[in-house]
Amino acid sequence: MHFLPNERVALFIDGANLYSASRNLGFDVDYRNLLEFFRRKAHIIRAYYYSAVLETEEYSPLKPLTDWLAYNGYTLVTKPAKEFTDAMGRRRVKGNMDIELAIDMLELADKIDHAVLFSGDSDFRRLVEAVQRRGVRVSVVSSIRTTPPMAADELRRQADQFLELSDIAPEFTRRQMDPRPTRAPVRQTPSEPYGNDPLDNE
Repeated sequence: MHFLPNERVALFIDGANLYSASRNLGFDVDYRNLLEFFRRKAHIIRAYYYSAVLETEEYSPLKPLTDWLAYNGYTLVTKPAKEFTDAMGRRRVKGNMDIELAIDMLELADKIDHAVLFSGDSDFRRLVEAVQRRGVRVSVVSSIRTTPPMAADELRRQADQFLELSDIAPEFTRRQMDPRPTRAPVRQTPSEPYGNDPLDNE
């Protein structure tokens, strides 16, 4: 993992994507340790966390996490998730934070040297290319050790460096990792309905 001590670095965490990857690798993320880990590597000027939040429920399982992040060094970016019932009568939740993440990274590109993107979504390839043209190095954090891989090949090729999540996770995991490979959920296109997992909002 290559970081320069004086680099101005910003973290861009696709919350749903990181949750899916860590869940399938068998660990929970300790966000305090994650931030400290990267602060030891470089000068972190911003750490963004993106998540759609379902506001129709009295209690959201995301609320304790998002409240904690907002008070502990993260810039929290949320928007209401959309809830609907599909043709089979199943409850669906849809939320996508790609546009918000892309806008923030592009706006910050002139003020940073290095962007760290926590997502394996192929939709971000053009975003990575765009900020690279502005002189910003981009690292992608995801995993190719799930089946199927969470990180798209085209995104890995575009990035300046790819960080395998399972390699660095011991620095910020809350429980012992399961070394056995696990099956990742089938990825859905933005036009498809999402499952009823409140964090499944890629």
